[in-house]
Amino acid sequence: MTAAEIVLMADPRIAAVPVRDCGEPLVDVRESGLELRPERVDGVEAYALLRSGVVERLLKAQELLPDGLRLVIVEGYRTPALQREYFEEYEEELRGLHPDWPASRVRSAASRYVSPPEIAPHSAGGAVDLTLADAAGVELDMGTPMNASPEQSGGACYTEGPGVGAAARANRAVLGAALDAAGLVNYPTEWWHWSYGDRYWALARGERAALYGPRG
Repeated sequence: MTAAEIVLMADPRIAAVPVRDCGEPLVDVRESGLELRPERVDGVEAYALLRSGVVERLLKAQELLPDGLRLVIVEGYRTPALQREYFEEYEEELRGLHPDWPASRVRSAASRYVSPPEIAPHSAGGAVDLTLADAAGVELDMGTPMNASPEQSGGACYTEGPGVGAAARANRAVLGAALDAAGLVNYPTEWWHWSYGDRYWALARGERAALYGPRG
């Protein structure tokens, strides 16, 4: 998929997807046995939460991984307030880099890396940022650090982006194969971002409605 073919989060087609929230609760991924990066602390630990249907699919994906590999969850649920903070910060960064860009272009470019708050998959509890680790708990080479922006990585944060070594590209393929088979979809500008049940997932899979709406 080329950059021109990627549907960005700011695309009106995503906002137009209706939401019929199925009411699944947010659950703590640690209670399921999934691994969470231990150093992450935000007081209320909201990042450890995901909709129960997402957790079920992550467990399935983990079963599909080659022996000796496991998922490492970095971030799940994000409050709408925190999502808005992240989005506005990145918009401000882009305005500084490109003062000649109109607001619409800034918004679209920002959505490569942070979703607009009103449709954010993380705030619906449907999105997860994750990576792979080996049996010893060492995270695999994925080509860029997680959360490397397009500017920082020269576009290598894109799942099929340039400048990614063969080993990292193979690791991304292993991760993607398991998650795709479990029913999640990738946001192609971020190799680490996968979701189920949100508006982006619904558009990508041709569903009539999203299963999850924002949780306050």
